[in-house]
Amino acid sequence: MGLKVISNSPDWIQAHSSGVILRCYVQPNASRTEITGEHGAGSSSRLKIRLAARPVDGDANRELLRFLKVLTGQPQSRIHIIRGEKSRQKDVLFAGTTIDALYTYFVEFNFILK
Repeated sequence: MGLKVISNSPDWIQAHSSGVILRCYVQPNASRTEITGEHGAGSSSRLKIRLAARPVDGDANRELLRFLKVLTGQPQSRIHIIRGEKSRQKDVLFAGTTIDALYTYFVEFNFILK
């Protein structure tokens, strides 16, 4: 699939031939939408995101894409769920961007966990 992990980035963000993959673990039905940390460890880790939306009729997926658009400033037309549409574990492709550009948003907003 063309995945490449940059050595200084967490395992949940990976370079891809079409852009960048963000590996997420989502928790729908939350009181608010927010990033709460990491889920898992090492190569199986994912960014944990709570979503203020129900997992019905695609509501949670739409909320995830809306939140990532607002967070990163990327056009929604370039943000796609490529794996896990009906799962809590989702891979989101940010097409046409670099890992450094996307990673910067998480650093700026203190979403990088040490």
